[in-house]
Amino acid sequence: MSGAAPVSITKSLQQITADRVVALTILVSALGYFVDIFDLLLFSIVRVPSLKDLGVGQADLLSMGIRLLNIQMAGLLVGGFIWGVIGDKYGRVSVLFGSILLYSIGNIGNGFVHSVDQYALLRFLTGFGLAGELGIGVTLASELLPKEIRGLGATFISFIGIMGATLAYYISATMGWRDAYILGGILGLGLLILRLNICESGMYHQMEKKENKSSRGNILLFFKNPELLKKYLMVVLIGAPIWATVAIFITFSPEFAKEFGMTTLPDPGKAVMFCYGIQAIAGFFIGIISQKLQSRKKAILLSIVLLIIATFLFVTVRTNSLTVFYALCGAMGIGGAYWAMFVQVGAEQFGTNIRATAATSIPNVVRGSVIPMTAGFHVMIKGMDFQVLSGIHIIIPALGVTASGVTIMATAITLALVSLWNMSETFHVDLDYIEG
Repeated sequence: MSGAAPVSITKSLQQITADRVVALTILVSALGYFVDIFDLLLFSIVRVPSLKDLGVGQADLLSMGIRLLNIQMAGLLVGGFIWGVIGDKYGRVSVLFGSILLYSIGNIGNGFVHSVDQYALLRFLTGFGLAGELGIGVTLASELLPKEIRGLGATFISFIGIMGATLAYYISATMGWRDAYILGGILGLGLLILRLNICESGMYHQMEKKENKSSRGNILLFFKNPELLKKYLMVVLIGAPIWATVAIFITFSPEFAKEFGMTTLPDPGKAVMFCYGIQAIAGFFIGIISQKLQSRKKAILLSIVLLIIATFLFVTVRTNSLTVFYALCGAMGIGGAYWAMFVQVGAEQFGTNIRATAATSIPNVVRGSVIPMTAGFHVMIKGMDFQVLSGIHIIIPALGVTASGVTIMATAITLALVSLWNMSETFHVDLDYIEG
């Protein structure tokens, strides 16, 4: 009996130390996502002043803004796959180091651009670096925490991270767009110090012993197995409405307000701040609701229903009050509250050997879906008449800003609901398995 107490105390101390390391890892992942959102939304916030400073005329602000947004999203799309494969082959933590170093350098570079072409190149580079943060952070939380509470880990990461949009607005309003980019890069470099003490997933270590590198992060598995590809595409479609909200209704809120007849146009930076500020709070409650209902699908369905209501109010409540308009932008944020839940589902649908690839690439494919959405939005606003074959023309009538936005959103929501209906519930799924 005399030796039992010291052994028990030693085990308890080891458990406390392990719990602290896990908590630190999740906190650092949350802060990484904070900087991710800070930079990702910074372009939407400073789009107008930065492009004007670079010599873009008023008439070209919409088209040039769409072009640079799409280039940034292309970087996210490419980076999502590459960082995901690295995370499965070499470890989750390696991605957190590499991605934040790259986007911090890119961020600082954005503060020194003197042409639109330089701006475009650095938006791609920064987007590429940003692609590794959220998916890897949620993957780590999913694998480090017990399945009963792992959703709360993703909720915490999202809550802290999304508040980065609020800081981005206040920083850009007080420092100017160049200094705001530089500060974002410095914040990212500061995170590298904290990341020296984070831990690797135990599931990943166990997989390393069983699987060689060729089986890890194998993108071809998604194409060889139709069931895996189906699950992948369904998760992507479930998340698409969130970025239809941000990339169209919030980023181009001044264009919507102008068509609504508002005499004083809103500041897109404030629109982003209200949208993401409310989204962070609503996302926290959606995470709690998911825990209470023991279901990811029901919580996501609730969010999508709220997004339908918010979109209806956004385009029908015509007002000349900026306060009311910003409140409507906040309501759109409530509808996007399931972002963390959606990324969590992406991690839970796949085995450990391809989990990082899936969880990191899926949210970035959704972000990349902004490219066809904004392209379609742009075409529908102005209309198009083009010849397919000799004598055959396709005519797309000019719908204007509001009708074009509603068309894109309605399509995205319909596909999301169909995918959600067909997707498997993953709340109680044990994640310690390998895809063959």
